[in-house]
Amino acid sequence: MLTVTVSDKGQVVIPVEIRRRLGITPGCQLDFSLEGNAIRAEVKRQFAQTKAEDGFGMLVCKQPGKRRLADFDVALAMRESKDDRP
Repeated sequence: MLTVTVSDKGQVVIPVEIRRRLGITPGCQLDFSLEGNAIRAEVKRQFAQTKAEDGFGMLVCKQPGKRRLADFDVALAMRESKDDRP
């Protein structure tokens, strides 16, 4: 059993061995419950780290005909937009 000290704000540091074993990383949430004189903490949800390319193909244009960036005239769109410079 590991012993930690509670701060003035009621904060404790979860020992690194426990964090590693349970996969607790910054941003993880814990559920606390009281069982008699014991406090039980459960990892609420864990998020797997992802990369931007993991989302490839999630957004699909359902309009007929495929559109590409090359199909848009950026210069024309800029000329048509409102000029909000002072």
